[in-house]
Amino acid sequence: MATVPPPPSKRQRTAAADKAREQQELDHIPDDLGSVRVQFFDHATGKPSGPPISVPVVNASVKNLELLLNTLQGNDASERIPYRFAYQKDTADPLADGNLLDIANDLYHSLLRPNLKTTEDIIELRYTPQAIFRVRAVSRCSSSIPGHGEAILAAQFSPSSSSKMVTGSGDSSARIWDCDTGTPLHTLKGHTSWVLVVSWSPDDTSIATGSMDNTVRLWDAKSGQALGTPLKGHNKWVTSLAWEPYHLRAPGRPRLASASKDATVRIWDFVSRRIELVLSGHKGSVSCVRWGGTGNIYTSSHDKTVKVWNSNDGTLSQTLSSHAHWVNHLALSTDFALRTAYHDHTPFIPPTPEAKLSKALARFENAATVNNSIVEQLLTASDDCTIYLWAPSTSSKPVCRLLGHQKQVNHVTFSPDGVLIASSGWDNHVKLWSARDGAFLFTLKGHVGPVYMSCFSPDSRLVVSGSKDTTLKVWDVRTGKLKEDLPGHQDEVFAVDWSPDGGKVGSGGKDKAVRIWRH
Repeated sequence: MATVPPPPSKRQRTAAADKAREQQELDHIPDDLGSVRVQFFDHATGKPSGPPISVPVVNASVKNLELLLNTLQGNDASERIPYRFAYQKDTADPLADGNLLDIANDLYHSLLRPNLKTTEDIIELRYTPQAIFRVRAVSRCSSSIPGHGEAILAAQFSPSSSSKMVTGSGDSSARIWDCDTGTPLHTLKGHTSWVLVVSWSPDDTSIATGSMDNTVRLWDAKSGQALGTPLKGHNKWVTSLAWEPYHLRAPGRPRLASASKDATVRIWDFVSRRIELVLSGHKGSVSCVRWGGTGNIYTSSHDKTVKVWNSNDGTLSQTLSSHAHWVNHLALSTDFALRTAYHDHTPFIPPTPEAKLSKALARFENAATVNNSIVEQLLTASDDCTIYLWAPSTSSKPVCRLLGHQKQVNHVTFSPDGVLIASSGWDNHVKLWSARDGAFLFTLKGHVGPVYMSCFSPDSRLVVSGSKDTTLKVWDVRTGKLKEDLPGHQDEVFAVDWSPDGGKVGSGGKDKAVRIWRH
């Protein structure tokens, strides 16, 4: 017989009633405040979208402001775009991103109640469009695919769709999987030690793998055949790979950057298989490399520094040194746009190389434009339990320091729209931050083991995390609440990725099986 819980005591009933009353008062908007004048400004260009409009305070919710802005722009019901609104604080530097305050639910609770504005003022709101498509949270394991003989250490989906994924493993091989049917497509054999990192080229034609055998190998993504001999040059294992952004590459000659424990980064010519440049300057293992859309290469190292290099001649542009311990990982605000190049959430692919190039450039500029200038933000995570947000194009001093993790920070990532930051740490937590000013938003509590990495959905509304506790968890970034708990792995989850079209999540770990998750 099931145990029946006892009825609540009088004290519990009174406490529950008080809490409900307080909540009601919190959400209540007085209906005697009249109207407030609102003017909308495009956050990317700074231009106004029409004159100030009088809006009743009671009805000034984000949903109604969105409706009003769509009407002003002449969008009909089928073309309605969701927006995120922010208020520009009155300070000496009006263009600084840290002066923006996000409007959470309505104008009353965000601006009028805290006395930031009164009903007499004109409220200038900056708007940024959100993704017009909505990704549904993955909720079930659609396939568990055996094949690897050792732990899976890296995983990445193809930039064009969710039907193909590549994984690297401790069994010295990488494998390409058909995620629609849940079957292996190709086994990429050639390395003689653990495959630590895999990277799919932005144009979806090639795959690069880096290994503990100190080499980088290139593979044809369609046939799984090796493209030439291994790229030899490093004298210690390869820790990270980054492809040259599609809109910067010379036609037919893509380049690849590889970082290694030997403290160097090497730039390889894809066609001639030769080393073009060697970036040497770090005094410790290079933990991560990123190739930015403005032509800079960013590297983080165990010597506590982050260096910015010119990709054309290999000269050192800046050294960013604020961390007090190893720098484990770095991320760019444009990572998603650079990874997917000309592929978007629609299946349409431009027919000509020129159209592909212009679409890739337009997507990068759209992701990086703030107040009519290209700003590529950088995020670094360290063993000193802190995260720094940088804008290397404007200053070698950090924009802000993000404090909160109690143990080492393992992984950081920007949301595809560049508005949010997710960090994963050894303290069992994922934390969400605002990318504008580094303001702390939520701690996502639920994991009972260190969180190895996290990944945003392409619409920036969800985040998935993989942990030592064998589970994946999907979180809603708007509320900071757990959306789906995904048990299924038999051991630690080392690698997780959300497909760029939003359809599937792929994960792998110590149990040697690739798992595909979908709605």
